[in-house]
Amino acid sequence: MQLLKTNSMMKINDLCEQLNVSQATIRRDLTELREQGVERVGGAAFYKQASFASNDSLTVDSSNQVGCIISVSHKHMRPYFLSILEGIEKGLANHGYSLAFMHNLDDIQNEAILDSLLKESKIKGMIVVEGIKSEIYARIKKQFPTIVGIDISDHTVPVIAYDRINAAKSAVQHLIDQGHQAIGFIGGAGLTGDLEREKRYRGYKYALQEAGLELDSEWIINAGWDVNVSYSRMLELLDSSSHRPTAIFAASDLLAISAMRAVTEKGLRIPEDIAFIGLDNIEISQYTTPPLSSVHIPKYEIGMAAAKTLVDYLEAAYTLPFKMLMPYEVIVRESSIHLKK
Repeated sequence: MQLLKTNSMMKINDLCEQLNVSQATIRRDLTELREQGVERVGGAAFYKQASFASNDSLTVDSSNQVGCIISVSHKHMRPYFLSILEGIEKGLANHGYSLAFMHNLDDIQNEAILDSLLKESKIKGMIVVEGIKSEIYARIKKQFPTIVGIDISDHTVPVIAYDRINAAKSAVQHLIDQGHQAIGFIGGAGLTGDLEREKRYRGYKYALQEAGLELDSEWIINAGWDVNVSYSRMLELLDSSSHRPTAIFAASDLLAISAMRAVTEKGLRIPEDIAFIGLDNIEISQYTTPPLSSVHIPKYEIGMAAAKTLVDYLEAAYTLPFKMLMPYEVIVRESSIHLKK
């Protein structure tokens, strides 16, 4: 299909409004278009023509629309969630459905946006990614009885997830296997706001306890999932701690990467002075210096599975809820293992 440019440039927010798609979708598609040699994009008509040019054979019934809520704030919308969203969109399209909207945590905490969402009458079902405050979730569930969750706690709906506790334990166990006994943690609290209840932190603690290792509170960084906080708190740890950890498990790759920068700025070596392993295995992790070890989570596949499950329930293929645990895998790179030459 011939791609035509227009002289009238539009902001991403305008495209979101006209096309009723998420910013994440537009940003990803525009990046792909630039990689294909398209330097400027103008107008909603061009965007829609260009971004779907490779999908001419795909027919989506405009009445088969579902919604998606990713329950993290805009500033914490890291690549992990974007990969899940990509899988959701592809999975829905494969079965003749489309994503009518994607709202984040900031949106649904806005009463006007939430009221507008709850008045949607054409939406057949909903995919909810991560947990929502109980009162908001109850209102959403009442309006959209067909819900599939990704990493939510609701035994009455189908849930796609991975074992966060054991995934974290496997990461810490890898560091223990490398001989580390002083292992720190970087992460953030979940919906409860209590770090002690966060599953990846619990996995970290359990791994240390089972190995008979000390958990030093000075080595615990609650970064609130903010990469800037991870960086600054790591600098503080290196400056103030009487004895520093020899290894760090970070509950997301981005938190690990920002902390790794703090370590190198202090003139320390990775992994010789401090080893790192993250969790997510986002694409950029293999391009850090040194490449970051991580626990691979099948993010795209989780999104695809959630979409397929929702379609199956909408079409009455299943009636009883279930929980599907997706596999994970420790990917070892140079940030956690010193390769002798």
